Amino acid sequence: MAPDFAAREVRGVSLARFVHSGDWQLGMKRRFLGEEAQARFDEARFEAIRRIGRVAHEESCEFVVVCGDVFESNAIDRRTVARALEALAEVRVPVYLLPGNHDPLDGGSVYHSRAFRDGAPSNVHVLESAQPLTVRPGLEIVGMPWMTKRPGRDLVADACENLTPTRGVTRIGAAHGAVDTLSPDRDDPARIALASAEAALAEGRLHFLALGDRHSRTEVGSTSRIHYAGAPEPTDFTEIDPGFALVIDVDPDHVVVQPHRIATWRFERRRGIPLANAADLDALEVTLAALPDKGRTILRLDFEGTLDLRGMARLDALLEHARDLFACIDVWEPDNDLAVLPADADFDALGLSGFAARATARLRAQAAGAGEAADAARDALALLVRLAASAEPAG
Repeated sequence: MAPDFAAREVRGVSLARFVHSGDWQLGMKRRFLGEEAQARFDEARFEAIRRIGRVAHEESCEFVVVCGDVFESNAIDRRTVARALEALAEVRVPVYLLPGNHDPLDGGSVYHSRAFRDGAPSNVHVLESAQPLTVRPGLEIVGMPWMTKRPGRDLVADACENLTPTRGVTRIGAAHGAVDTLSPDRDDPARIALASAEAALAEGRLHFLALGDRHSRTEVGSTSRIHYAGAPEPTDFTEIDPGFALVIDVDPDHVVVQPHRIATWRFERRRGIPLANAADLDALEVTLAALPDKGRTILRLDFEGTLDLRGMARLDALLEHARDLFACIDVWEPDNDLAVLPADADFDALGLSGFAARATARLRAQAAGAGEAADAARDALALLVRLAASAEPAG
């Protein structure tokens, strides 16, 4: 339910209601996705624009601001630009796009391209400078665009230095980059100084700072007026809380932030799955079967334990079937602590003789060692057991 102060006339002098988003990353390619899954991944990002537009309409928002990295890069293809602009044309309110570090407003910017210039609908505006932009009387946006991939300075501090407090005006800053209290790179000169931004808010030079770059929805500092919206569709396993757009109600005296779920895809990681026997494999099969929205799930699995070759052959079969259903299943090798140890029982029922028996014995001896040759031998033995099992008559 909307807060009391937001129940006032939305288009009043100082109250603003808008949608805050960022990091659309249109055109992003994920190396682990196959061609069909990548196409659906792309489509979901265009549909996210339309869902954001519906939120703006349903919540009576005045505009949408997208805080950087609208596009994955300035070298994006024309088709991606055209599809993005087609989706943006369906949004019923103005949309303000801020160039970020992926799509800076440099000489080769996508925003200068003919595809963008000729195709941009009238409701789409690029925030090209830090000059306050009047949305309507009593409401301003201050964009802080990246003009290069390495600006070498705090763009928020630069913009705020030239601002003065105003009466009867709500002023929203739109920026992109890492806040110093969250950034792992202490030597980055473009880090946003939280203390400086909070001072600008306290002095009334800004009333809200909408941020992009961090793909997880995050409130910053103690003012309730600095937020990352996060990416509307997730992009990686490391993101903590992606998949939202924020509806912001703000005036000089109040602020309320309401998250709205946008994402349809998810990245999920299961760590340290124990595998030692048939019961563990049964449990894994049940777990995989129970996961919802498989076609929009990118799943990373880390295993630990020891399997014999028959167990490994069954695991391979389970994963092969699951890969037909999930957008992607990735077994993360750096953290995978699953050992495969051939057991006599793996070969007793194969009935091998002659050359096949001698070749299998050599592979077993090689598999007992270490290194790439041993890994290859174990893989070959697992395939042998799996093929033999599949050839056994049913019943």
